[in-house]
Amino acid sequence: MKYIQIFGAAAIIVTAILVQAQSNNPPTGPARLFHGEVSDSQCALNVHSLTRSHQEMLKSKSMGGTAATCSQYCIEHLGGDLVLVSGKDGRDVYHLDRPDLVHGFEGQRVEINGVLDSKNSHLHVLKIELDNQPEFRSSRPTK
Repeated sequence: MKYIQIFGAAAIIVTAILVQAQSNNPPTGPARLFHGEVSDSQCALNVHSLTRSHQEMLKSKSMGGTAATCSQYCIEHLGGDLVLVSGKDGRDVYHLDRPDLVHGFEGQRVEINGVLDSKNSHLHVLKIELDNQPEFRSSRPTK
């Protein structure tokens, strides 16, 4: 009976380690280019915004006077995450996994070379730079 308990505990530990290791791996697949604005999840997902934007917060000046300061405030003080808001209507929102690369681009239109995990809308950022052409462009494979 004692061996069964030890074996069961060992199986649970090994399973937990494998699940954790799998969740830490970045998504695999082709790298694509994504275009949009770096924002915070609070505004982009209507947590405190009715327009999926910074519009209400900027009007009230309660969280800064620019999209960048609003995003920074929401991330630092309200638990928001860095996201990319994309698409013609801003309805495509991707959670960004590399704050070390993305920080500093809040409130700006960017081009991100990354790999999308479509199951949970997480975008593994490989490279980010300012987008020189701010009009809408769909994501496309990189060459």
